[in-house]
Amino acid sequence: MCIEGPRSRIVSESTFKRSRWRILAAVLIVLAAGAIFVFLEIGRWLVVEDPLAHADAIVILSGHLPDRALEASRIYHAGYSAQVWISQPSSPAEVLKTMNIYFLGEDFYNEKVLLARGVPLDAIHIMENPISNTEEEVLEIRDTMKRNGYHTVIVVTSKPHTRRARTIWRKLADPDLHAIVRYVSDEPFDSAHWWRYTHSATDVLHETLGLLNAWADFPLEPSKY
Repeated sequence: MCIEGPRSRIVSESTFKRSRWRILAAVLIVLAAGAIFVFLEIGRWLVVEDPLAHADAIVILSGHLPDRALEASRIYHAGYSAQVWISQPSSPAEVLKTMNIYFLGEDFYNEKVLLARGVPLDAIHIMENPISNTEEEVLEIRDTMKRNGYHTVIVVTSKPHTRRARTIWRKLADPDLHAIVRYVSDEPFDSAHWWRYTHSATDVLHETLGLLNAWADFPLEPSKY
């Protein structure tokens, strides 16, 4: 009969503690490796694009003037749609109007870019209701499509915004309404090295937080003028 002495118990406890610390260290290494992988790859992951196909309209989402309008004009001239819709972002126009200051919004300049690129005026439509974020944009596009009996639009946005735009569309648009998500083809966003540039890093942070908000069913409300 073998009786375990005090020395044996001390050795066993020491071995157990060492094993526990090894396991903890291994877990931390795996978590750190995962975090580094996500950090390096998230820029690429944010960028998605659908194949081009004929659509009822091309929609320019607000932001990144004039790049999105230029891309929309290229798609228009390639014959994928006969009309271009321009999202109308919220603006301080009403407040400035009280001071007799006339405000020209982003939609005005997007229209001018399209005209300068040869898109005829009767093919351009500025959407009716001002929007404050992508969720409101999707709802405005959805409602406009339903009023006109349309089923497919080409949505033009920037590279890091594509995944969020697609995610929000799938959450808010009707199942029979389709969005072909396209990014600006010559946009300089470097998805492989996004952390090197202030603008790219800001985009990645903004889009990541926006995706979290979408996955959580939009608990955050947009800022209003």
